Amino acid sequence: MRFNYFIFRSKYNPAFLSYPVLLSLLLTSVQLDKRWGWLNIKRPPCSVMDTDRSYAVSEITWAHLSVFEDFLARKWSSEKRFGLEGCEVLIPALKMIIDSSSAAGIDSIIMGMPHRGRLNVLANVIRKELNQIFCQFDPKLEAADEGSGDVKYHLGMYHERINRETDKTLTLSLMANPSHLEAVDPVVQGKAKAEQFYRGDSQGKKVMSILIHGDAAFAGQGVVYETFHLSELPSYTTHGTIHVVVNNQIGFTTDPRVARSSPYPTDVARVVNAPIFHVNADDPEAVMHVCRVAAEWRSTFNKDVVIDLVSYRRFGHNEMDEPMFTQPLMYKQIRRQEDVLKKYSDKLISEGVVTLQEFEEEVAKYDKICEEAYTSSKDEKISHIRHWLDSPWPDFFTAEGEPKSMSCPPTGLEEGVLQHIGLTASSVPLEGFNLHPGVSRILRGRSELVKARQMDWALGEYMAFGSLLQEGVHVRLSGQDVERGTFSHRHHVLHDQEVDRRFCVPMNHLWSDQAPYTVCNSSLSEYGVLGFELGFAMASPNALVLWEAQFGDFHNTAQCIIDQFISPGQAKWVRNNGIVLLLPHGMEGMGPEHSSARPERFLQMSKDDPDRFPVRSLENNLFDCNWVVVNCSTPANFCHMLRRQVLLPFRKPLIVFTPKSLLRLPDARSSFDELSKGTRFKRLIPNEGPASENPQQVKRVIFCTGKVYYELARERKVLNLEGEVALIRLEQISPFPFDLVRSEVERYSNAELVWCQEEHKNMGYYDYVRPRFLTVVANQKPIWYVGRDPAAAPATGNKATHLNELRRFMDTAFNLGVFQGRKF
Repeated sequence: MRFNYFIFRSKYNPAFLSYPVLLSLLLTSVQLDKRWGWLNIKRPPCSVMDTDRSYAVSEITWAHLSVFEDFLARKWSSEKRFGLEGCEVLIPALKMIIDSSSAAGIDSIIMGMPHRGRLNVLANVIRKELNQIFCQFDPKLEAADEGSGDVKYHLGMYHERINRETDKTLTLSLMANPSHLEAVDPVVQGKAKAEQFYRGDSQGKKVMSILIHGDAAFAGQGVVYETFHLSELPSYTTHGTIHVVVNNQIGFTTDPRVARSSPYPTDVARVVNAPIFHVNADDPEAVMHVCRVAAEWRSTFNKDVVIDLVSYRRFGHNEMDEPMFTQPLMYKQIRRQEDVLKKYSDKLISEGVVTLQEFEEEVAKYDKICEEAYTSSKDEKISHIRHWLDSPWPDFFTAEGEPKSMSCPPTGLEEGVLQHIGLTASSVPLEGFNLHPGVSRILRGRSELVKARQMDWALGEYMAFGSLLQEGVHVRLSGQDVERGTFSHRHHVLHDQEVDRRFCVPMNHLWSDQAPYTVCNSSLSEYGVLGFELGFAMASPNALVLWEAQFGDFHNTAQCIIDQFISPGQAKWVRNNGIVLLLPHGMEGMGPEHSSARPERFLQMSKDDPDRFPVRSLENNLFDCNWVVVNCSTPANFCHMLRRQVLLPFRKPLIVFTPKSLLRLPDARSSFDELSKGTRFKRLIPNEGPASENPQQVKRVIFCTGKVYYELARERKVLNLEGEVALIRLEQISPFPFDLVRSEVERYSNAELVWCQEEHKNMGYYDYVRPRFLTVVANQKPIWYVGRDPAAAPATGNKATHLNELRRFMDTAFNLGVFQGRKF
């Protein structure tokens, strides 16, 4: 059966939940038996402080109605909490979904949601300890862990418990999320996919995801659409997600009539023909029935399903906000609206299902629990961050959450491993495979390189991936056109030219007991797919997860994931992540949208201090940084860097500016000797040639990074200045290699120092490296700049202009008198 819409308004039996239990959920009653342990905490939609408002609630009910949201409001009346008032039914709704899914065999659920109702979900669904939640309201709280932390309604949680309805073990994870609302959607999907992958759950029968949305964000945020379009792609599907929309019928202060062009906020889900249930959130029994049907739909058909809880928001955007400023008539009506707890309790009391005394006892019971937790939160020294970790790696860190070691082994490989990987990379493991002639030529070229004990960029990548697979490390490469490679250099998936859908992945035929290699072309999405891969990388530290942009600057549309999750993720949420971003970068005369991966953005967000010369070890400096930024100039160093990413005893995001023209440049090849046993990644590559043999005779040292080195080397050779000019490559830009740069500066003590880049002066690396060079030389020596002038666009679209710019700064770089009187 396929349908787009199902509008549900009738009252049905609430399935697993008896009427008293459903009432107790709305009451926020708490089951004290730890074996069952549902901290089902809910509250009616108004604080007891709002006695001047006209609610049709009896005095005796208000006298005892101390439930979760109300307790927070009484204790911290001036704090934001983004309460759930107006859609209290969300908590029993989630319980029904979880219970039904557990009964169907699900034992792990990954959830994502915005800030509204998060504290309630943490307490009552995930079962976060109340004293830990209350501790977050303490204004004198000091973080016990390193990092900046985050506001309480952005934090996540991971918990394993027994589900009391099914008597089965259940793991619940609520992902941390910034105020960018729906940004967490693809992250949740990626983590769910990873758990399914590592558990061999190919149909999603053990692991599932639940996403909770706001109505305005669901309709307005494009990442929702991107996430839906991943839902049935083979390498991205999680085999059905249950979406629950808390439909407040308002977005902050914006009415639906100016917030969307469709009748319902959930219409975006129609693009994948997901069933959509619209249900009155003030009818708890109807909500329970819909939630059970949705869970059964997901379990049966493994497709997405949407529940639209048509509700309202009792207060403003937050508890300090005044909604009457902008929606006076709406909020006059809301103030007259009886809350669902009052409606449902009156109904059950009148029917004799529960008594008023039982109702009041539940209220008093929970009030006592909250008071005890409140007292405990003041007495205990509670960690600010680690208790809120949503993706723990218990076998990777010590019990204290620290790396088990701070050393990284060498990243070199044995000759036999290099030869074996190289031969596999240049052959087709399947018999009778009809290869394209062009691909045949590429494989023959690889074979010749292997015989000569050399590698180009594609082979360097092959060596890194293949060796990690041999060591049991899963490798996943995702992005637009990554199977072939944007620049037709990779060809990790070979297609039979005569048989449809017959293909071969040689990387999966390296060894009989290797880890799996996943390479998958993505949809034409950056925001959604990068978020997905970030979530995938959260599931396990024993994997190399890479996302490649089609061109480097295409990460522009994924900037939210980079700014909100990747750069500050560990500081905010103690979340180690080893995601790798491969961003093709280089000025090739291809115009402003196909040139720059915007290195200045990543370097600006790097947290190492430009004015302090580090004295700690290499590994400690890496451990202290928020991410690593590199621009490798050789295939061997690229291979070392990818291997180091996994062999380090901790995980950091890795930003790699990858080449385009260097992919096939004969000068940009490496010998197998550079990957031999015992070798390592080079953070800096010193000058090679006559200048290094007589350093005192060198007149100029040019520091650079990436592709421009080969243009400088070619120009130096033409000018016959190889003995007078030294070229030094920074391979790792951040954390800055202070120690190695100082050694090179001291070595060429008589030379003037130059930083050369092909990017414009207000872009690239200049603003980052400048203060760090000055720290190295203690402001005792000038450092000159060579490169393009400042500009608004990252590159020209005119080929002649591009060549003129290149010629101009090449002339400047080797004119030994041009810098006189001008400081860097």
